[in-house]
Amino acid sequence: MRVLCSSTLIGEFFVIGFAALVAMKDPDLSMATVWTVSGIAMFLCLVLCGLVTRPGGVALGWALQIALIASGFIVPIMYFLGAIFAALWWASVHYGKKVDEAKARFAAQASSSTPDAA
Repeated sequence: MRVLCSSTLIGEFFVIGFAALVAMKDPDLSMATVWTVSGIAMFLCLVLCGLVTRPGGVALGWALQIALIASGFIVPIMYFLGAIFAALWWASVHYGKKVDEAKARFAAQASSSTPDAA
């Protein structure tokens, strides 16, 4: 699960950075505000790559997805991109758990089928 979720988060890292470049064009927003909010979100993406397998990591990932969709109020294309990344997040969590379960089953089978060398 960690690899799939981390890949999604790294993609979001870049999308947030590009969205910040678009948001800078808005005359109602200061550059400091745009980069502070975007920088925090980008940093959160990187931190979540390491926390995704810990308790609450997936929930924080969902919170990030909601924030990404909500950023559509500033940059309208983010409604669409946020929904795409929310779907990718769901798939990463869902299929990542299945892959982890399959790996555990395979490891259990491999360890039970090896003869003892004693």
